[in-house]
Amino acid sequence: MPSWALGIDLGGTNIKIAVVGESEGILFEETQPTDTAAGPEGVVRQLAFMADAIYQRAAETLDMGLFAGVGLGAPGAVDVVKGTLSYPPNLPGWGRYDLRDQLQLRLEEAHGIKTSVIIENDANAAAYGEAIFGGGNAFRDFMMVTLGTGVGGGIILDRKLYRGPSGTAGEIGFMIIDFEGENVHAGIRGTIEGMIGKERIVELACSEELGAHRSPRLAELCSRDFSRLSPRHLEKAAREGDAAALRTWARLGSILGVGLANVTALMDIRKFVIGGGIAAAGELIFKPAMMQLHRSTLPSMHDGLEIVPARLGNKAGIYGAAALCFASGKLVASDA
Repeated sequence: MPSWALGIDLGGTNIKIAVVGESEGILFEETQPTDTAAGPEGVVRQLAFMADAIYQRAAETLDMGLFAGVGLGAPGAVDVVKGTLSYPPNLPGWGRYDLRDQLQLRLEEAHGIKTSVIIENDANAAAYGEAIFGGGNAFRDFMMVTLGTGVGGGIILDRKLYRGPSGTAGEIGFMIIDFEGENVHAGIRGTIEGMIGKERIVELACSEELGAHRSPRLAELCSRDFSRLSPRHLEKAAREGDAAALRTWARLGSILGVGLANVTALMDIRKFVIGGGIAAAGELIFKPAMMQLHRSTLPSMHDGLEIVPARLGNKAGIYGAAALCFASGKLVASDA
């Protein structure tokens, strides 16, 4: 009998929720701005109201069989055993919070939905989504890397999510590439996120070495105000052949490639799924990353090396959160 679940992606800007069929994928979805000012209790109320609304919509319109539960991807340190979320970035006022139990209790007491809730780190959820529904589906082992405001990651080993004993495995953004470098991010010198996070990209492009500020085309794209220069400007200019933009993407790809090479050397992972907004640059960053990955690994490690784009875009976390429910094996009878 087919099953379905609710997948939720909790972000500092928006909450995205969807009804996901185990075979069909996303059936319908909704998005609301996150009420961060309400604190954790207010956000839980918002999550429960959204879950109830979309659950009832599914119950009225679908004949989906078994309800697998609610999966939630959240930013920050997640203890999947205790169900806690600790100090999530972009969610002010949160410390360590019993998110799973509070949401489960709210769903049951306020909305009459008795179900299991699974919570997971958002990058891990995205990696699992790509493993089941997306670009990692063909791979037994891979690492997903998300390139956006920050640099996140998740590891899939033997088709299972690898979290590590404390739930922080896969944090490639905090891998140190240049421990003597000038760039300091979150108190750590020379991390990947500190070197190729979204805000750093423009700074890097405008360095004296890469020279974006000397490019007439880039000046035109940002109306000669380089404080407004964006990765999309750099992408457009590079596709038009602008030398400074091409140098920037080559440097970004090389930094990423070194990080991937370290993963290969340490874990013998040779497949990488790259997503996030910055990954929209495609081969502009993938090609130099692959070249650097080869240069930075032994020839004996080259067999099977592959970098592929993620396929689920900003819906990977929703897919992954729901897929974790399907994998839990705790299916309960649906009221639908």
